[in-house]
Amino acid sequence: MSSSSSSTSAPEIVCIGETMALITPTDARLADAAAATIGLAGAESNVAAGAASTGHRVAWASRLGADPLGDRVATELEHRGVELWIDRDATAPTGVMFKDPGAESSSVYYYRQGSAASRMEPGFLTTAQLQGVRIVHTTGITPALSASCREMVDRLFIDARAAGALVSFDVNDRRPLWSTQEATETLARLADAADITFVGRDEAERIWGTATPAEIRAFLPNCALLVVKDGDVGATAFDGDAEPVFVPAPVVDVVEPVGAGDAFASGFLAATLEGADLAACLSAGHAAAERVLTIAADLPPLVTLS
Repeated sequence: MSSSSSSTSAPEIVCIGETMALITPTDARLADAAAATIGLAGAESNVAAGAASTGHRVAWASRLGADPLGDRVATELEHRGVELWIDRDATAPTGVMFKDPGAESSSVYYYRQGSAASRMEPGFLTTAQLQGVRIVHTTGITPALSASCREMVDRLFIDARAAGALVSFDVNDRRPLWSTQEATETLARLADAADITFVGRDEAERIWGTATPAEIRAFLPNCALLVVKDGDVGATAFDGDAEPVFVPAPVVDVVEPVGAGDAFASGFLAATLEGADLAACLSAGHAAAERVLTIAADLPPLVTLS
């Protein structure tokens, strides 16, 4: 695995998961477009970039194809201040996601089966590599990529804790990637086992039939810190047996919601590193999500300093 950092100290956060090239038409719907932009699409790298933008040292770990799209992903993440812990695969491609934006909602199309990232295996990140890391973050997308990725995430929880890191897990259900039964069982097991779990109230109801934050907490009793996001209503944090903390969401003129959940996690985790209390962490999450809700991309544009 190659690393873009020459430092011998560890990053504060390591995020692990697939990032794809994102193709978005700019002049029409996808079927009729003559022009498009190339960006990034990856929940874990979104979190990494968001946390890095707050001044924290963050690494993103994954596999990329040894291809131009993999180069594009790596270059942009480096420009965003994210350290790269990556393997390049000459026999498997970087995944691609096409976005088909519409007036009411956007559709997405994935071309990721057999991608380089789907070949991650148990031990991709070891306890030795994670020494000194404070938070290891992944999402429910990663175990859905392949059987070997599922086994890798199970091992990651063990190795991260052995290294002294907290395990952060965002449920982030992507139903097209696997069966309902696989998703229901695996996401529940991982969410309940994590030290910090993020889940949307609506996705929890869709997956597990839990309609309220309190019901989700009862369903996931072993997670040390559970954060339930409820769109424009707000977010509730359950820390052990303490009284839950609720912070309402700010009023936002939403351009597109895609990427807001990742931004929320990045703001929350950055504030956690800084020792903020739960209310402040939730507020930091809302503030980070607000910046993404008001643009059409998953990440704010890069700012070039001259």
